[in-house]
Amino acid sequence: MNIRFLETFVWLAKLQNFRLTAEKLHTTQAAVSSRIASLEESFDVRLFDRNSRSATLTPAGRKMLAYAERIVRLGEEMRREVDDADADAGLIRIGVIESIVHSWFPALMALVRERYPRLEIEVTSDTTIHLANLLRGGEIELILQTDAIAGPDFTNLPLCEFPVRWVASPKLGLSGRTLDLAQLADFPIVSFSRHSGPHATLEQLFALAVERPARINCITSVAAMIRLVADGFGVAALPPAIIQRELREGTLEVLDVSAEFPSLPLVVTCRAQSHPLAARIADLARQAASEFETALLAESAPVAKTQTKRAASPKRGARKTDSARTLSPAVNARKPRRTSKSPESKS
Repeated sequence: MNIRFLETFVWLAKLQNFRLTAEKLHTTQAAVSSRIASLEESFDVRLFDRNSRSATLTPAGRKMLAYAERIVRLGEEMRREVDDADADAGLIRIGVIESIVHSWFPALMALVRERYPRLEIEVTSDTTIHLANLLRGGEIELILQTDAIAGPDFTNLPLCEFPVRWVASPKLGLSGRTLDLAQLADFPIVSFSRHSGPHATLEQLFALAVERPARINCITSVAAMIRLVADGFGVAALPPAIIQRELREGTLEVLDVSAEFPSLPLVVTCRAQSHPLAARIADLARQAASEFETALLAESAPVAKTQTKRAASPKRGARKTDSARTLSPAVNARKPRRTSKSPESKS
């Protein structure tokens, strides 16, 4: 029994017209008539009463319709299962930098597990440089990192940008005043891994602003960077988005520095001909990144409004303080750079 013939039978029963059925199935009226005739011959029964304008089911055809509909549904389900067997299951290898691990990567994994419960995921966390080499070598299928990879074999999609701010432990006593790079250079500088984009930016900034070489310490682990800075080892340029807990708990604080630090762009890259789900997971990554940004902005809005009111109406006898010390972590992540009138500013 040909399932396609049964599908034709079901549609003719619904539309009651050979021409409309042929158009629906992208075939000819002659093909529709031939399929129905084959079914009638196989079952030795007349299924339709035909005239020049319509086709209506006979009593035997009505009995057969319920069975035909079930068989067609089972055929469609079987086809979906077979088509999705390779895509919806198996293994996909994903590379991710730590800055994303510490922010919206858990939300992405939740989306992937919900959408593709049979998919096995293998995660590698490393630097952008190493992840790019793994992708080029075919050892992973998709990477979440900072630099687009050129070439026709790769697809790059922008995810979001993390604002970067100078941060330090309150133990260093650097808040409440505007600092320049020369003052920061008095402390050890904690940096992302050597040859990374942020590390190159640090070298350029200090080379232009400071006569003596800055003590830049390259750390491959973001968790280690955060721990060193929170312990008072030195200062670092970090995205506030990845240190929300430390900012809330007060183990780290955002500094007011005259020199801007560029935002950290985030990109998802996969091979053009790779795992069949790579492009779909890239889309989910964009969704997770967008939702993370939206949540940060929503968190910052009411706090920023409250702080503005407090700044406009200080209590009698209260000493004015630097607004950067009181803003929420999310606000600090996106607050516009203000021009300080402090006499210590050298910008």
